[in-house]
Amino acid sequence: MSIGDTLILIISFAVLTLLVGHFAWGPVTKMMATRADKIDADIDYAENARKEAAELAAKRQAELKNSQADAVKIVNTAKENGEKQRQELVQAAHNEVATLKANAQQDIAQERTDALNSAKNDVAEISLAIATKILGKELKAEDQQALIDDYIKGLGDANGSH
Repeated sequence: MSIGDTLILIISFAVLTLLVGHFAWGPVTKMMATRADKIDADIDYAENARKEAAELAAKRQAELKNSQADAVKIVNTAKENGEKQRQELVQAAHNEVATLKANAQQDIAQERTDALNSAKNDVAEISLAIATKILGKELKAEDQQALIDDYIKGLGDANGSH
Protein backbone atom coordinates (compact mmCIF):
# COMPACT_ATOMS: atom_id res chain seq x y z
CA MET A 1 0.00 0.00 0.00
CA SER A 2 1.46 3.38 -0.97
CA ILE A 3 1.66 6.53 1.10
CA GLY A 4 -1.04 8.09 -1.10
CA ASP A 5 -3.46 5.22 -0.37
CA THR A 6 -2.69 5.46 3.33
CA LEU A 7 -3.25 9.21 3.28
CA ILE A 8 -6.59 8.76 1.48
CA LEU A 9 -7.65 6.14 4.06
CA ILE A 10 -6.70 8.42 6.96
CA ILE A 11 -8.53 11.39 5.43
CA SER A 12 -11.58 9.24 4.63
CA PHE A 13 -11.62 7.89 8.17
CA ALA A 14 -11.34 11.39 9.66
CA VAL A 15 -14.18 12.68 7.48
CA LEU A 16 -16.27 9.65 8.33
CA THR A 17 -15.62 10.14 12.04
CA LEU A 18 -16.65 13.81 11.82
CA LEU A 19 -19.84 12.92 9.91
CA VAL A 20 -20.83 10.23 12.40
CA GLY A 21 -20.07 12.63 15.26
CA HIS A 22 -22.20 15.33 13.69
CA PHE A 23 -25.16 13.29 12.46
CA ALA A 24 -25.34 10.51 15.07
CA TRP A 25 -23.88 11.85 18.32
CA GLY A 26 -25.91 15.09 18.33
CA PRO A 27 -29.36 13.43 18.05
CA VAL A 28 -28.40 10.78 20.60
CA THR A 29 -27.25 13.46 23.05
CA LYS A 30 -30.45 15.45 22.47
CA MET A 31 -32.56 12.32 23.04
CA MET A 32 -30.76 11.61 26.32
CA ALA A 33 -31.17 15.23 27.47
CA THR A 34 -34.90 15.10 26.67
CA ARG A 35 -35.24 11.89 28.66
CA ALA A 36 -33.34 13.40 31.60
CA ASP A 37 -35.67 16.46 31.53
CA LYS A 38 -38.71 14.17 31.60
CA ILE A 39 -37.28 12.27 34.55
CA ASP A 40 -36.62 15.54 36.41
CA ALA A 41 -40.22 16.63 35.75
CA ASP A 42 -41.55 13.28 37.03
CA ILE A 43 -39.44 13.56 40.18
CA ASP A 44 -40.66 17.14 40.75
CA TYR A 45 -44.25 15.95 40.33
CA ALA A 46 -43.76 13.20 42.88
CA GLU A 47 -42.14 15.64 45.32
CA ASN A 48 -45.04 18.09 44.91
CA ALA A 49 -47.53 15.29 45.56
CA ARG A 50 -45.66 14.39 48.74
CA LYS A 51 -45.67 18.04 49.87
CA GLU A 52 -49.38 18.34 49.15
CA ALA A 53 -50.03 15.21 51.16
CA ALA A 54 -48.01 16.61 54.06
CA GLU A 55 -49.86 19.95 53.84
CA LEU A 56 -53.22 18.18 53.78
CA ALA A 57 -52.26 16.14 56.83
CA ALA A 58 -51.17 19.31 58.68
CA LYS A 59 -54.40 21.08 57.71
CA ARG A 60 -56.43 18.11 58.90
CA GLN A 61 -54.62 18.15 62.25
CA ALA A 62 -55.30 21.90 62.68
CA GLU A 63 -59.02 21.42 62.01
CA LEU A 64 -59.18 18.53 64.46
CA LYS A 65 -57.64 20.69 67.24
CA ASN A 66 -60.50 23.19 66.81
CA SER A 67 -63.18 20.49 67.27
CA GLN A 68 -65.52 20.43 70.24
CA ALA A 69 -64.31 18.94 73.51
CA ASP A 70 -66.94 16.16 73.49
CA ALA A 71 -65.47 14.78 70.19
CA VAL A 72 -61.96 14.15 71.59
CA LYS A 73 -62.12 10.41 70.96
CA ILE A 74 -63.30 10.90 67.38
CA VAL A 75 -60.61 13.53 66.82
CA ASN A 76 -57.89 11.22 68.16
CA THR A 77 -59.07 8.39 65.94
CA ALA A 78 -59.19 10.68 62.90
CA LYS A 79 -55.71 11.96 63.75
CA GLU A 80 -54.31 8.45 63.85
CA ASN A 81 -55.98 7.59 60.55
CA GLY A 82 -54.70 10.81 58.98
CA GLU A 83 -51.15 10.09 60.12
CA LYS A 84 -51.29 6.56 58.72
CA GLN A 85 -52.62 7.90 55.43
CA ARG A 86 -49.92 10.60 55.32
CA GLN A 87 -47.22 8.02 55.97
CA GLU A 88 -48.65 5.77 53.28
CA LEU A 89 -48.78 8.68 50.80
CA VAL A 90 -45.25 9.74 51.67
CA GLN A 91 -44.03 6.15 51.37
CA ALA A 92 -45.88 5.73 48.08
CA ALA A 93 -44.31 8.96 46.79
CA HIS A 94 -40.84 7.79 47.83
CA ASN A 95 -41.44 4.41 46.18
CA GLU A 96 -42.67 6.10 43.01
CA VAL A 97 -39.59 8.37 42.90
CA ALA A 98 -37.28 5.39 43.45
CA THR A 99 -39.04 3.43 40.71
CA LEU A 100 -38.91 6.39 38.31
CA LYS A 101 -35.21 6.87 38.97
CA ALA A 102 -34.42 3.18 38.51
CA ASN A 103 -36.47 2.95 35.30
CA ALA A 104 -34.93 6.14 33.96
CA GLN A 105 -31.42 4.93 34.64
CA GLN A 106 -32.18 1.62 32.93
CA ASP A 107 -33.73 3.43 29.95
CA ILE A 108 -30.79 5.80 29.63
CA ALA A 109 -28.27 2.96 29.86
CA GLN A 110 -30.17 0.93 27.24
CA GLU A 111 -30.57 3.91 24.91
CA ARG A 112 -26.88 4.76 25.23
CA THR A 113 -25.90 1.14 24.51
CA ASP A 114 -28.25 1.00 21.52
CA ALA A 115 -26.94 4.30 20.17
CA LEU A 116 -23.31 3.25 20.53
CA ASN A 117 -23.97 -0.13 18.90
CA SER A 118 -25.79 1.58 16.05
CA ALA A 119 -22.96 4.05 15.59
CA LYS A 120 -20.39 1.23 15.61
CA ASN A 121 -22.36 -0.70 13.00
CA ASP A 122 -22.77 2.40 10.82
CA VAL A 123 -19.07 3.22 11.03
CA ALA A 124 -18.17 -0.38 10.20
CA GLU A 125 -20.44 -0.41 7.15
CA ILE A 126 -19.20 2.93 5.86
CA SER A 127 -15.57 1.99 6.50
CA LEU A 128 -16.08 -1.27 4.62
CA ALA A 129 -17.63 0.59 1.70
CA ILE A 130 -14.73 3.03 1.61
CA ALA A 131 -12.19 0.22 1.87
CA THR A 132 -13.93 -1.68 -0.93
CA LYS A 133 -13.89 1.37 -3.20
CA ILE A 134 -10.29 2.16 -2.38
CA LEU A 135 -9.13 -1.38 -2.97
CA GLY A 136 -11.20 -1.55 -6.17
CA LYS A 137 -12.52 -5.02 -5.49
CA GLU A 138 -15.21 -6.74 -3.47
CA LEU A 139 -14.05 -8.43 -0.26
CA LYS A 140 -14.98 -12.01 0.57
CA ALA A 141 -17.55 -12.54 3.32
CA GLU A 142 -14.90 -13.84 5.75
CA ASP A 143 -12.67 -10.86 5.01
CA GLN A 144 -15.58 -8.45 5.53
CA GLN A 145 -16.48 -10.03 8.88
CA ALA A 146 -12.85 -10.01 10.04
CA LEU A 147 -12.49 -6.36 8.99
CA ILE A 148 -15.69 -5.38 10.82
CA ASP A 149 -14.69 -7.31 13.96
CA ASP A 150 -11.22 -5.73 13.99
CA TYR A 151 -12.67 -2.27 13.51
CA ILE A 152 -15.29 -2.67 16.26
CA LYS A 153 -12.61 -4.05 18.59
CA GLY A 154 -10.52 -0.98 17.79
CA LEU A 155 -13.47 1.30 18.61
CA GLY A 156 -13.92 -0.51 21.94
CA ASP A 157 -10.22 -0.09 22.75
CA ALA A 158 -10.33 3.59 21.82
CA ASN A 159 -13.31 4.13 24.17
CA GLY A 160 -11.51 2.42 27.05
CA SER A 161 -13.73 -0.67 27.01
CA HIS A 162 -12.70 -4.17 25.94
